[in-house]
Amino acid sequence: MHPAVSVIFFTVMSGAGFGMIFLLGLGFPVDGGAGKVFLVSLTGGGLAVAGLLASTFHLGHPERAWRALSQWRTSWLSREGIAAIMTLMLFGLYALIWMTSGTRSSLLGWTAALGAAATVFTTSMIYAQLKTVPQWNSPLTPAVYSGFALGSGWLLASAFGNHGYAEVWGMVLVALAWSAKWLWWVRAGRARLADSGSSPETATGLGLIGKVRLLERPHTGENYLTREMVHRIGRKHARTLRMLALLLGALVPLVILALIALSGAPALFILAAALSMSVGLLAERWLFFAEAEHAVSLYYGHR
Repeated sequence: MHPAVSVIFFTVMSGAGFGMIFLLGLGFPVDGGAGKVFLVSLTGGGLAVAGLLASTFHLGHPERAWRALSQWRTSWLSREGIAAIMTLMLFGLYALIWMTSGTRSSLLGWTAALGAAATVFTTSMIYAQLKTVPQWNSPLTPAVYSGFALGSGWLLASAFGNHGYAEVWGMVLVALAWSAKWLWWVRAGRARLADSGSSPETATGLGLIGKVRLLERPHTGENYLTREMVHRIGRKHARTLRMLALLLGALVPLVILALIALSGAPALFILAAALSMSVGLLAERWLFFAEAEHAVSLYYGHR
């Protein structure tokens, strides 16, 4: 699959933003006055909004994005949009009450947290439900999306908050998220289009005749399918990007968190771990799309 920059940015940034909203809604401790509350709320909500806006650039007609909300009965994309809008409205009201009164509404907070979790889940299901992409079609996909949203959200919230065990829990959440991703990589490496019943014979409908091989490309030039759903990446480049994702997304944040826990450095230094993890997740998400094989590629000679 083609790794579109807008979708990569959307899934990483909105995941971190909704992860923060989830934690703040559940009562993640934040010391300080209205200014501190405004800053932490703006960070979580701003990341979520920025990611959602970036996703519209992948649409052929971004001005028609609102129409996607009408298909909520059958489309995970529509459910994601509705869940995101409702969550941001609830969180905005929650943050406003928190800033003006200094109190946090448990009902609004828990509802916003539930909405944030639902939004991340619906985002992951856009990909996990696709049987035509065997690497994505797994319960591990929602687990990975949720784990990274919670881990990156925790690091960002900890940089502004006042949690007594922020570094320890941060290391636990980061390690769990990447453990889920490692399992995802192991499974994805074994997943083949043939395992889902797809083959050049089924793609062309000529299996009754015998073995099918490509004699000539169906199109003389590029088209939407070849641009978006037939993407190749060399194993060497994939290994390099995977190592980069693990280094910046897992190892560096864990080392930073351990140093902060041992030295007693201010929680603000956790922001460096959050930024490093975000860069690592950009590489991870690029691979998520680039290594995926869509069944339509079989029609173009891929086995």
